[in-house]
Amino acid sequence: MDIRRSNTILYCTDWELTVAFYRDVLGLPATAHTDWFVEFQLNAGATLSVADASRTTVSPGGGAGITISLAVADVDRTRAELESRGVTPGPIRSVWGSRAFFAFDPEGHRLEFWS
Repeated sequence: MDIRRSNTILYCTDWELTVAFYRDVLGLPATAHTDWFVEFQLNAGATLSVADASRTTVSPGGGAGITISLAVADVDRTRAELESRGVTPGPIRSVWGSRAFFAFDPEGHRLEFWS
């Protein structure tokens, strides 16, 4: 298997609010978009997309059972930045030998930030 790129697609009921969260709060650059789908760049080989579930045949899961895990350069700085943008992150704690905290997007998807 020769995987060259990875894209995770989140199917959302409140699409506009969720797009705004990833674009404006997390500050992710959009690499592609339509009136119901936006793809955000995470790094050179990974993207995260947000789709309007009402325009697809996929049922949104309400965020249940999903964690998007993102390695960041500085977990303390990232947490402070998110707090300043109105996000209420959990406390920093030890997870698998790393320092990490969790936050949630508007759809209830759990985001793990760690370093």
